[in-house]
Amino acid sequence: MPSGAADPSPPSWTLPPGERDGQTLAAVLVPLIVVPEADSPHVVLTRRRADLRRHAGEVSFPGGRRDPDDADLSETALREAEEEIGLARSSVELLGELPSISTFATNYLIHPFVGQIASSQRWEVSPREVDAVLELPLHERGFTFETDAYVPDGNVIWGATFRILENLLERLQASDAGARLSLA
Repeated sequence: MPSGAADPSPPSWTLPPGERDGQTLAAVLVPLIVVPEADSPHVVLTRRRADLRRHAGEVSFPGGRRDPDDADLSETALREAEEEIGLARSSVELLGELPSISTFATNYLIHPFVGQIASSQRWEVSPREVDAVLELPLHERGFTFETDAYVPDGNVIWGATFRILENLLERLQASDAGARLSLA
């Protein structure tokens, strides 16, 4: 670039952290259902179709990469949940955001947003992406092997999804969540 010419790219500190580091920005929704007769809230996850090119058969939260039209990452999480499992954005009460999680193999920076939803929710899964919707109690724990995992009802939850659940459980235990969920 010639001396004295303005640099058309913004300085790295003005970019969101993921873009600054070359990571792909993504967001997931961590839907929680408070079931009155249950000991703990239930979390909603998806099992991806077994024939997908990436992450086939894995258990994950509804979510995906940020679209240019998304106003912010919470909108990404809500849009993706609506597309993948038919969860209307208007039926989600956003409670807060958990710490972002980086993926090792795919270089994504995932921003998890926790939202409370009604227990009467009916699922409309995207047949292109989702094999099943899982409503699992948060109190069920897993076991440790080469990596930490939860295995509720025979579904192995590991990787970024596991780390997001760990952060959620730590927050809920620290706040001694009662009838009202809070991430504050």
